[in-house]
Amino acid sequence: MLGELLKDMATSTPQGVVGVSLIFIYLAWILAMAFIRIHQGKHEQH
Repeated sequence: MLGELLKDMATSTPQGVVGVSLIFIYLAWILAMAFIRIHQGKHEQH
């Protein structure tokens, strides 16, 4: 799935390249926030 997205990005318009780049940034943001929340959850006292 990611390979196809990158391949299509290489043959895309500048707007497509920006869009795909923003998708990757958004995905990285979601993953970072998830790891931060997991880390915070481990340190909370129940």
